[in-house]
Amino acid sequence: MSKHVGKSAVRVDAYEKVTGRAKYVDDLCDRGALVAKVCHSTIAHGFVKSIDGAAAEAVPGVVKVLTCFDVPDREFPTAGHPWSTDPGHQDVADRKLLNRHVRYYGDDVAVVVAQDEVAAAQAVRALRVEYEELPFVLDAQEAMGEAAPQIQEGYKNNILAHSSVRRGDYEAARRESGLIKVEGWYDTPTVQHCHIENHGCFAYQEAGRMVVVSSTQIPHIVRRVVAQALGLPWGKVRVIKPVIGGGFGNKQDALYEPLCAWCSAQVGGRLVKLECSREETFVSNRVRHAIRTHIISYVRPDGTLAARKLEAFSNQGAYASHGHGVVAKGMNAFPQLYPCPNVECDSWTVYTNRPSAGAMRGYGIPQAMFAGESHIDDICKAIGMPPLEFRRKNLMPVGYVDGFSKNELYHDSFNQCMDKGMELLDYQRKYQEYQNQTGPVRRGVGLAVFWYNTAVWPISLESSSCRMVLNQDGSLQVQTGETEIGQGCDTVYSQMVADAVGIPLEDVHVVSTQDTDVTPFGTGAYASRQTYIGGFSIMQTAQVLRERILNIAHEQTRMPVSNLDLADGQIIRKSDGRVLKSLGDLAMESLYSLEHSQHITAETTAQIKSNAYSFGCSFAEVEVDIPMCKVTLLRLVNVHDCGRLINPALAEAQVHGGMSMAIGYGLSEELKFDEKTGKPLNNNLLDYKLSTFMDHPALEAAFVENPEPTSPYGTKALGEPPACSPAPAIRNAVLNATGVAVGSCPMTPHVLYRRFREAGLIQE
Repeated sequence: MSKHVGKSAVRVDAYEKVTGRAKYVDDLCDRGALVAKVCHSTIAHGFVKSIDGAAAEAVPGVVKVLTCFDVPDREFPTAGHPWSTDPGHQDVADRKLLNRHVRYYGDDVAVVVAQDEVAAAQAVRALRVEYEELPFVLDAQEAMGEAAPQIQEGYKNNILAHSSVRRGDYEAARRESGLIKVEGWYDTPTVQHCHIENHGCFAYQEAGRMVVVSSTQIPHIVRRVVAQALGLPWGKVRVIKPVIGGGFGNKQDALYEPLCAWCSAQVGGRLVKLECSREETFVSNRVRHAIRTHIISYVRPDGTLAARKLEAFSNQGAYASHGHGVVAKGMNAFPQLYPCPNVECDSWTVYTNRPSAGAMRGYGIPQAMFAGESHIDDICKAIGMPPLEFRRKNLMPVGYVDGFSKNELYHDSFNQCMDKGMELLDYQRKYQEYQNQTGPVRRGVGLAVFWYNTAVWPISLESSSCRMVLNQDGSLQVQTGETEIGQGCDTVYSQMVADAVGIPLEDVHVVSTQDTDVTPFGTGAYASRQTYIGGFSIMQTAQVLRERILNIAHEQTRMPVSNLDLADGQIIRKSDGRVLKSLGDLAMESLYSLEHSQHITAETTAQIKSNAYSFGCSFAEVEVDIPMCKVTLLRLVNVHDCGRLINPALAEAQVHGGMSMAIGYGLSEELKFDEKTGKPLNNNLLDYKLSTFMDHPALEAAFVENPEPTSPYGTKALGEPPACSPAPAIRNAVLNATGVAVGSCPMTPHVLYRRFREAGLIQE
């Protein structure tokens, strides 16, 4: 019986964070550090002809001015994917430390290193950059045209990658008589992660090695990328990840760590700090892929699917970053969520002259669910079938197995989640009540489901390592390569360790800081993998440690191992439940024994060759003021089957955070660009309309706990799924209220005005 797993234990980092004692990158950097500031391009596409640095070098306090003409002629990748020994599966290397070929407005062309921030900023402003301008393109489909400018060499029509899925015979199936054709285009916007702590790092040389301290989700991967960028052996680089203030996927790239390390090397290994402003975070870090999706469905009058086609165009921006994996994941969800015997899917990832798109919470599934679940309601409208009934009829059935990942739907999760959400929102009653409304202000309800897999196997390597060290007092130090980025994984790891080893929760000390010199290898925080993947190595290492402890207990007590147990930090004799000695006494005797001194440690690596589906749904209720073109979200319910909950309070917090992000990109958030210059227009938190507490109703989270059989603790993906289904649920609620099918988000008043006019709800 679990003593700690399944309980809402207090976060292990709560006190440090609420009192301000937690040490972030900026807290750890010596105040005498040199400051690096980047000079960003003021054109969207072209070449740097020259950079006059004389005025910058004359600024008091400037130590070094470095330009795109000074950097090594070496391209490197930045994406936070595991390294592959297969060259064909490695990330695209298309970046340099600074770029002479400018590919977006804000590209990195020079850097100034100065004694303080003021001098660095003055020097950047003093740089005189001369450009040779070229035509630019911001739209993915336009970038695929023959007349479009070439953005990255060697990629015809700017297509980074294309992939497809084929099942059955789409062309033959769609010719069946009596079918109803439903077609739609769906657009999701460029948005930014807007984590509280901007990206920052500092670097210095020590004993001939480069040390980088970074706010990153992927310390071991950053080590590799820094080494590749600087042409160093990987062992010559050390990366330290302290406490970080959120990432949401933006920090699943090597951002400015390579440039910062190179700057340090150029000034004799001195300490150099590079910290992004909020404006730089918007443009020169990573953004979410804007994806345009075209869906055609041929449906029988009874609501069964005969044939379906999907085309998705992903706006990659100027550099590959995570590239095609994002839209490909969304595309692969399409034939699985609503299985249809005849399917054609194609997805393209396309270079444009926008900021680079990378990983963001949900990794292609929020875009796919907005398109796919909006389309499902469009089908329902076309055939006159209630959305709930259609989903019950067509969603992935129990026992479904994906041919690629081998994931299986073990439980009736979709119906269980929809049942719970429907009850919480009183959906059926309200759906009927809101039919055929008239008047300027109307209400509606909508639903959307989601599918999400856990971790990245079999696409990429999945492994986890764990180290446990027993202290003299019977407490335990635990290290993993999986990183805490604010989501609470160190807390759930503590709970998992306490139960697996058999010690009190307060005696588990998870080392939150990752240091590539000492931390067991791990690829970091992404893909909702932490609890699922970490669970394997934790359970495995705990078993090894327990075996060692009980063998030592046998030596010290003369009781056979078969009659010994470790529970709540005590060595117990199973036959009568008698406590023989405390774990602290055992450890003290073992370490300091003059006859048989032993350090009690365990370390193992688990390679995980499994995956797991997470499921769920959102129910939304909205009020639409048609003349004002305004949507007010009245209620939002998210229901998840994410397996067994390790810590219910943390799980609910994760869901609330994801719901908030989804409300933002559904109703207000979009990074906009000037069509004439390519310049970002709202790269700040004043003009970029991030959703706030004032835009949210009371967020409601509920769970269906179906333990995942492939997981040691029965858990599976939770961190990203909450962001996947609320936006289409809100969109479908607007459809229910007004009869107007909106094909894009955010559903701002400007968008709604156009659609309401087209539908005749607003007259001139």
